[in-house]
Amino acid sequence: MKVLMVCLGNICRSPMAEGILRKKATDRKLSLHIDSAGTGDWHSGENPDPRAIRTAKSYGVNISQLVARQFNVSDFDHFDTIFAMDQSNLKNILSLARNESDKKKVELLLDLLPHKKNKNVPDPWFGGEDGFTDVFNLLDEACEHLINKIS
Repeated sequence: MKVLMVCLGNICRSPMAEGILRKKATDRKLSLHIDSAGTGDWHSGENPDPRAIRTAKSYGVNISQLVARQFNVSDFDHFDTIFAMDQSNLKNILSLARNESDKKKVELLLDLLPHKKNKNVPDPWFGGEDGFTDVFNLLDEACEHLINKIS
């Protein structure tokens, strides 16, 4: 299975989600292809936000070597499932869909959690360290649900 996590700049939420899911897959010896991207290109080529790196590291997840890239139409061909972090990114991804098959691959990450349907993963960019911890825990819960569903 090939999974893509998508947020706005690909330096906070989606790289943390990628790292979390990759660690869970490795721990359970599951062979998954996991990547992340941003709908915007402002941070392409950059590593994740230092606050995201520190937060993930504090939970045993190393995302320091990830490099931001922009989502593109070919991602529909390369991934089975594309998870958007919020409604805005969902709309941006769907606007690039070429057909119904592309659209069926896209969903909100928090829709995996029955008690969080149609909810956004908050963007911690403008907040402090606590915001990154809260987002990490939310992503961890969603990724745990996903990994249980897959295995």
